[in-house]
Amino acid sequence: MENNFRNTPINQFETVTVVNQNVLLRNSFAWMSLALVLTSLTSLAFGFVPFLAEFLTQNKLTFYVAMFAPLIFVFIIGARFEKMSFPALAGTFVAYSLVNGISLSFVFWVFQLGSILNVFLSTAALFGVMAVAGYVTKTDLTKLGSILVIGLIGILIASVINWFMGSEKMGFIISILGVIIFTGLTAYDVQKIKNLGQQYNDGSAITQKLGVMGALTLYLDFINLFLFLLRLFGGRK
Repeated sequence: MENNFRNTPINQFETVTVVNQNVLLRNSFAWMSLALVLTSLTSLAFGFVPFLAEFLTQNKLTFYVAMFAPLIFVFIIGARFEKMSFPALAGTFVAYSLVNGISLSFVFWVFQLGSILNVFLSTAALFGVMAVAGYVTKTDLTKLGSILVIGLIGILIASVINWFMGSEKMGFIISILGVIIFTGLTAYDVQKIKNLGQQYNDGSAITQKLGVMGALTLYLDFINLFLFLLRLFGGRK
């Protein structure tokens, strides 16, 4: 293996590295895209199909299970990542995207359909720009990522406090900070996945699992960015 490395011309080695990076990124974006499609279809179904909407709202237990189940799935994926097989991890991720679609169906009850579509397209455009920026930048975003994670913890705490206070002004500030934080995290996470592509590029089970974990990270960036933008610019019914 070492002998092959020494016999590889440097320009060819760089090309192989970039291809391997792209493989991991493509896997992450492919899984993320699948999850977004499943989430969108599920939320549309529970938002507009009467008997599904009634099933969701017929009792408080069903409603709260739908609201908090996504958090449980994320916890399971994060805690069991190393022990889960790739099929189990992929299946759990798909199940999470479906359950999250149910919990997100509330946006169709609160916001106008046209504004939801406009915000979704704006989110996709902003996410795409920051993803490209994270991929092409030569600047190490590690320190920025650490600051953004601290900021994320801060707005989570502030959101819990505001849930009891019910302050519209505080909610507005939290939404602005949320957009800034998840915009930056998008670039940071894409660069992180790109760098991981240099280490894990052999098509092994761990590489496949990292593709799913990368997809989960990007998916959460997109969904949270969408929700914060929707709170700022969405037209309420």
